[in-house]
Amino acid sequence: MTPTRVRDLLVTGLVTAVIAYLLVRLTYGSLPSFPGPAGVTLGVLGLAETIAGNALRARIERRPGARPVQPLVAARAVLLAQASARAGALVAGLWAGLLAYVLPLRGAVAAAADDTVAAGVGLLCAIGLVAGALWLERCCRTPDDKGSGPEDDPTGS
Repeated sequence: MTPTRVRDLLVTGLVTAVIAYLLVRLTYGSLPSFPGPAGVTLGVLGLAETIAGNALRARIERRPGARPVQPLVAARAVLLAQASARAGALVAGLWAGLLAYVLPLRGAVAAAADDTVAAGVGLLCAIGLVAGALWLERCCRTPDDKGSGPEDDPTGS
């Protein structure tokens, strides 16, 4: 299983933002207003993944008092982290596309001012989900075995 590349997440978010911007531009007048705390759920999920990552890291590193982790639990956590990172990048792109459209209109259109706040909160929380997911994935890596690298081999073989 390969680690999630930030570059792939950025491309996903950027492409989604462009598509969302175009769709919002075509349909903004017929869309309902966006509630301010609409994206907060993603921030909560990102925080939960960060906390879970810290707990799993302690267990994987076999710190005193921590139970060992079964490999299937770690594999499931990595899958959750990768899926969350991709979903967070998609949703961040959606919020960024909305924000790019309503930000210039916020002084002229009252609904755009409210939607700017919702899009900003949603974008920050989606980025928080991506960050929490990347942290969880990083915490699931096994520690390197000391003495197994070629620089530690005294014979040079």
